[in-house]
Amino acid sequence: MRKDEGIHERLADRLASMLTKLNMGQHLDVRMLSEEFNVSSRTILRDFDRLGASIPLLKDEHNKKYYLHENYLGKVTAKDIVKFAEISGIRDLYPSLDMSFLRELLNSRADQIYTTQAYSVEDASQFTEIFKLAGNAIRGHKQIEFLYKGVRKCVQPYRLIHHHGNWYLAAVFEKKLKAYRLSRIELLPHQSDGDIFIVDSAILSQLEAEETIWFGQKKIEIILTAHADVAEHFQARTLLPEQKIIKLLEDGGLLLSSQITHTTQIFPLVRYWIPHLKIISPEKLQDEMEQEVKKYFGI
Repeated sequence: MRKDEGIHERLADRLASMLTKLNMGQHLDVRMLSEEFNVSSRTILRDFDRLGASIPLLKDEHNKKYYLHENYLGKVTAKDIVKFAEISGIRDLYPSLDMSFLRELLNSRADQIYTTQAYSVEDASQFTEIFKLAGNAIRGHKQIEFLYKGVRKCVQPYRLIHHHGNWYLAAVFEKKLKAYRLSRIELLPHQSDGDIFIVDSAILSQLEAEETIWFGQKKIEIILTAHADVAEHFQARTLLPEQKIIKLLEDGGLLLSSQITHTTQIFPLVRYWIPHLKIISPEKLQDEMEQEVKKYFGI
């Protein structure tokens, strides 16, 4: 790389970083920027001159900091992007969501570097009206009505929850918190404003504490072993409900624990990892699952 090419790349990176910060509403100090980029204050002042030629850059005469006119601030900030990632459950998909990585990720050529595959979720575009209805009702603490599996329900909605690729509405029906899968909800032709309900703090606490959509049901502990050939997968990420690694076995395998409320939470996972994952306790669950497999194959 020629010397002038390196200088231009550093200038472009510096200007991009400064513009990103300005777009986020930050007030920039010349001295702090010169220290951050290891350049002179005169260089930073020239950078501001370049930026000021194309954007409405302002200077606070009291503290000498530069900032962008509020009418030109970006509508979405880095904090908004991070919050969206956290709500969507994809925060841990990336090694970092700091400003430099976001700038790289949102670059027009990012798809040449990053690709997400085998991330299976249902098509949520079909839920536009349900999202709107439920969202307004949750904010206004109002009851809503709909058909669920053909049965009319009047519920107190608390939260929209994305769980294992599917969307659910967490709502109180007949004084019990339940999860209604959005794909099974049928909206009524004419929606009227529902009655206002008093938010129950106990329900909110329950929602914060639960890691599944099986609300209020008693959990049982499952003990499993994972073979050494697949142990690294269970060490790298949580593949079982409320998974915990009890210990590393002498043969390189793992002894695991999981908390479930229904066998449908664990059986499909064990079947997927056959023959490398096995239920040790309760033994009857392993027997039950083996019988299902034998029945499927006609054994």
